[in-house]
Amino acid sequence: MPVVNFHLLAGHSSAEQDQRLLEEASRLYSEVLKAPMERVRAFITTYPTNQFAVAGELSSSNGLHAPFFEFIVLDGRSLEDRQRLSQGFTELLVEVLGVRRELVRGRCQRVAPEDWSIGGAPASVLRADEVQARKAAEEGAGHEA
Repeated sequence: MPVVNFHLLAGHSSAEQDQRLLEEASRLYSEVLKAPMERVRAFITTYPTNQFAVAGELSSSNGLHAPFFEFIVLDGRSLEDRQRLSQGFTELLVEVLGVRRELVRGRCQRVAPEDWSIGGAPASVLRADEVQARKAAEEGAGHEA
């Protein structure tokens, strides 16, 4: 399930930086969600500077590189995990690409397990035990508060 997509300006990172970003993002996802690495997917989508606007101007005019990332988790992941991922992906962009932290934006998309497909079957069926365990843990934490 873990999928992250970094939206970047074309030509503003080297092949080595792209590789490091994807590999470290994958490790972060696996570590935070305690998910096997084979489940993790990481992508980079690039845009020409004349098709990317920041602060109301094309990046080709103002030179601003303001990455945006989107990541997906199944419903039931804790707020703490989602925030750790958001902070971690932001930190990676700042560290690996040297972008200004205040220009980075990100979004977490939570997906219901019955709406996520793994090899054509719903995650709610294939990952039923994992989903149930997370739900029980979340409910248990709510009763302790």
